[in-house]
Amino acid sequence: MVGPIASVTWALTLALIALAYLLGSLSGSLLLGGLRGVDIRTLGSGNAGGTNALRTQGWRFALGTVLIDIGKGALATWLAVHWMPDATRAWAEYLAALAAVAGHVWPLFHGFRGGKGAATLVGALAVAWPGALPVILVVWLLCLLSTGYVGLSTVLAALSLPLFALAVWAGAIRLGFAVVVAALVVYTHRANLARLRAGTESRFERVRVFRRRPEKP
Repeated sequence: MVGPIASVTWALTLALIALAYLLGSLSGSLLLGGLRGVDIRTLGSGNAGGTNALRTQGWRFALGTVLIDIGKGALATWLAVHWMPDATRAWAEYLAALAAVAGHVWPLFHGFRGGKGAATLVGALAVAWPGALPVILVVWLLCLLSTGYVGLSTVLAALSLPLFALAVWAGAIRLGFAVVVAALVVYTHRANLARLRAGTESRFERVRVFRRRPEKP
């Protein structure tokens, strides 16, 4: 039989995880788009994320989108870190981080059609696992500067997370979290990967610093 203290502990843990999902469901691009009467899911790639926001609405709109999406991931995880009961904090904060990312991908307030979760994951990592953040950002930046593909850069950055967890042995909980979020990011970018295979993926040529220069005649 579960005692009253244990019941309160589990109830609080589940409530904070549910709150993380609800915060994740507040999509930056859709909230800002609503202010100007635009649903970016009907434009460009149809994705409610920062890259499509940049391509269809400009850098100011995209910056606001990314800041909101990073902020909600950080806030959801911060609340879990500071309010989770001691008995569940070791693992439940990572479930809350995952719930925030899931809320961004499948937002309750926007018909379960959201973005791909990368910015929200960055915000969550900044609170729950800040040591991993420089690693994935370096991988993302190097890939972007080399290829110009945002989607590929994001996938490789996410895949570097479980490798980093193994390399430094961050513990079973963090490793499990890293594997799950990496798989989720690969899943949400499956269309990007399909376009890469087909040779039709869009790229930002202007950011390709590390590329082979054409030989002069």
